[in-house]
Amino acid sequence: MAQFTHLDQQGRVRMVDVSGKDVTCRLAVARAVVSMQAATFEKIVSNQSRKGNVLETARIAGVMAAKQTHLLIPMCHPICIRHVQVDFYPDKDAGCFEIRAAVRADDRTGVEMEAMTAASVAALTVYDMCKSHDRAMTISKVCLVEKSGGKSGHFVRSPEIPEDSEA
Repeated sequence: MAQFTHLDQQGRVRMVDVSGKDVTCRLAVARAVVSMQAATFEKIVSNQSRKGNVLETARIAGVMAAKQTHLLIPMCHPICIRHVQVDFYPDKDAGCFEIRAAVRADDRTGVEMEAMTAASVAALTVYDMCKSHDRAMTISKVCLVEKSGGKSGHFVRSPEIPEDSEA
């Protein structure tokens, strides 16, 4: 098993020193799924939610969250994000929206946490805006889908790796 990079020789938590790493183009894509009742799904796609346009509000929340990740996750580095994109993929039959967040930066450290934060906060925003319609909504399958750049190279989640695995 690989060593945890956020621990020093004495087992104390530390911020990783990335000053010796090369600046490369970093990309990460993350996913989250929000499942809901059919009536709630219809209110969102027809823009009939009491609080307004759910998906556009969630998109803005996801972008804002990506830019604030270093303030939320204790050992994340502040990075200069170049692009954040949050997209929604409705699945009427399953009664859910898949949220995909892509983050790009030219930096010394990756943007995986920024992408997962963006997807998570976008999903939480959908919940917040629709909770008066459906308190039973669930948020699930938050995971890294793809990352590139840096020393560890390119990662693409295999369809054989379940979202809840430790791969």
